[in-house]
Amino acid sequence: MASQAASHAKDAAYAQLRTSALIGVLGVVYGDIGTSPLYALQASLAYFPHAALRAIDILGVLSLITWALFITVTFKYVTFIMRVDNNGEGGTLSLMALASRVARSTRTRNILGIIGIVGAGLFFGDGVITPAISILSAVEGITVVSPETGHLVLPISLFVIVLLFLVQRHGTSTVGKAFGPIMVLWFLVLGALGVAQIIHHPFVLEAISPYYGAAFIMHHHDLAFVTLGAVVLAVTGAEALYADMSHFGKKPIRVTWLFFVLPCLLLNYYGQGALVIAHPGTADNPFFKMAPHILRVPMVILATMATIIASQAVITGAFSVSRMCIQLGLLPRMEVRHTSETEQGQIYVPQINTILAVGVILLVLTFRSSNALASAYGIAVTGTFLCDNALAAFVYRRQFGWSRIATIAVFGSIGIVDFAFFSANSLKFFEGGWVPLAIGCTIILVMTTWRRGRGLIMARWTQDSLPLNSFLARLPQSRIVRVPGTAVFMTGNLDFVPNALLHNLKHNKVLHEQVFFVTVRNLDVPQADPDTRVKTEEASFGIYKITLNYGFMESPNIPRELESMNGMGIDFKPMQASYFLGRETVVPASVPKLRFIRRWLFLFMSRNAIPATEFFRIPSDRVVELGVRIAV
Repeated sequence: MASQAASHAKDAAYAQLRTSALIGVLGVVYGDIGTSPLYALQASLAYFPHAALRAIDILGVLSLITWALFITVTFKYVTFIMRVDNNGEGGTLSLMALASRVARSTRTRNILGIIGIVGAGLFFGDGVITPAISILSAVEGITVVSPETGHLVLPISLFVIVLLFLVQRHGTSTVGKAFGPIMVLWFLVLGALGVAQIIHHPFVLEAISPYYGAAFIMHHHDLAFVTLGAVVLAVTGAEALYADMSHFGKKPIRVTWLFFVLPCLLLNYYGQGALVIAHPGTADNPFFKMAPHILRVPMVILATMATIIASQAVITGAFSVSRMCIQLGLLPRMEVRHTSETEQGQIYVPQINTILAVGVILLVLTFRSSNALASAYGIAVTGTFLCDNALAAFVYRRQFGWSRIATIAVFGSIGIVDFAFFSANSLKFFEGGWVPLAIGCTIILVMTTWRRGRGLIMARWTQDSLPLNSFLARLPQSRIVRVPGTAVFMTGNLDFVPNALLHNLKHNKVLHEQVFFVTVRNLDVPQADPDTRVKTEEASFGIYKITLNYGFMESPNIPRELESMNGMGIDFKPMQASYFLGRETVVPASVPKLRFIRRWLFLFMSRNAIPATEFFRIPSDRVVELGVRIAV
């Protein structure tokens, strides 16, 4: 009996854990795509005058939305791309790292790197637009309740946005506990509102047939192609299913999508369609007009909360991608604050938060409505879809051994759909589509400039440096005085003598009894194996070469890792250690290898990058910095 009771208790605990995971998925993963009903169908029908709306056209648009959800989300991400994970981690950059690992040539790796950088750049563009359009569309619901309050939409939206970015520094651990239940309520309300309208017009369910979507395209031709640019709004946030895979695992994300989120979304879209078929005048805001008048104010409040959650997920994702880019050498060092003592993924990057806040506020002040912003939304999303599709196809071909025919059949078909969405949104370039492209291109320029500049510095440093083996060979015959203590020299290459050591010898004429040459190696995996975190090699008496391995989702802590060497037979006393770093002063070369704009940008980023001491968690009172001028 006791064992049976224990078994029941264990099963109950597992069930509770599974339920908690499913609720957590709803609160983090589905915020963006879950708020798409606020504006997707409304924007798709905006190309038709209300008086000219026909039931067959509404069914056609609903069919396109349905099959966009089936093909892009269910077929592409849930079925195929989520099978490809980098040690459990998802997202465009993780996919890029995984693809680069199975590439067979440097040229291929460079191409894959460019695709990953483009995807990351477009993600940041999406990260600026999502809070703006989501919060605006939710607050615009007050005009349905009371049309004369339209002048309040802008100030209320700005207030919510400013508050959202101000609370980021406190972390999401407290607020995050409420995210899941709110989103559960949100999706249940979505489904219930849809069912209430479908009951009166059940024939709207016929839109699940692809016939109506195909007939819509055949009948309207150019107008149908333009409408695709709005239909894609229904699948914004699909990439989050893959990007957030490491937090919850594949199964909870797949289960919640197939058996809860997708049905609720489809019911709501069909309900909106049924309402517009019966009352064409509701096409200007079918979502809020579905709700009974008495429930419209609570719906505005619930929608605003849901859009805040969606925006929070995108902002948190931007912080994670930023740290990933820093570790991969695509962005300069920035301050990364951990906002939770237990959850490693909860971080806050002040510089990124400020940039996003300014960008979102400028977008809201410029476009002033969700309909206007809808034109700017699709390019970033569809561009990311194309990047993910290309990288996934490469991984399936190289790592999974798919034949060329199978790869083209699956990912070629998906790519045609993605390209159709991207092309349709490209038509909106002058209506606002330039915004995500401008943001994405700026980020791409920053990343490629930083990677190129750092490569030039490393090449110049290697050219001017003394090989370590030559230095160690001459050390016994030299008259260098060894003094008590431990010296830690940070270096980018263990095969060469750090400039800081040469400068120290030149000015102080001494070498410590214990010397550590430490380099940080960033791996193309999310987290390094703790057993291989620290690699040591005794290069000479009292002189050690130390390699510290970190994944791209980890933040370095040099003193902590060096202290862990005490269990490896190396005596490291933290309070007796001095850290020697070379402070680089980058100046223009007489024959610059970077063009004017890139050179100015790289110098600006170099001057504003946070010091290595802060980034590597080195105690400032134990640091000796020696200046080094490098021309690029």
